[in-house]
Amino acid sequence: MDWQGQKRAEMLMQVLLVASAVAAFLAGYVLADFQLMLLVYAGGVVLTALVTVPNWPFFNRNPLKWLDASDAERHPRPQVSAGAAAGAAGGKKKSGKNK
Repeated sequence: MDWQGQKRAEMLMQVLLVASAVAAFLAGYVLADFQLMLLVYAGGVVLTALVTVPNWPFFNRNPLKWLDASDAERHPRPQVSAGAAAGAAGGKKKSGKNK
């Protein structure tokens, strides 16, 4: 699953869970049946899991292009020197006393 697919799956999960909760509440309220409400919501949770958990093809519309191992060996990652890391962290110490 690619990054956009993860975002799509999360949004779909939230929408389906809220929709099933609303449908369960309405069914339970109209029919005055608490057990029916729980069963409708449980069905919505199962449906949500079946839609969002498997790696369906529509979650892979934007695949990542990975660097080949041979290219990675030719272009190693840049090393960060100790001086550059200290400069990026702020470098200046603050005094503990406020005057």
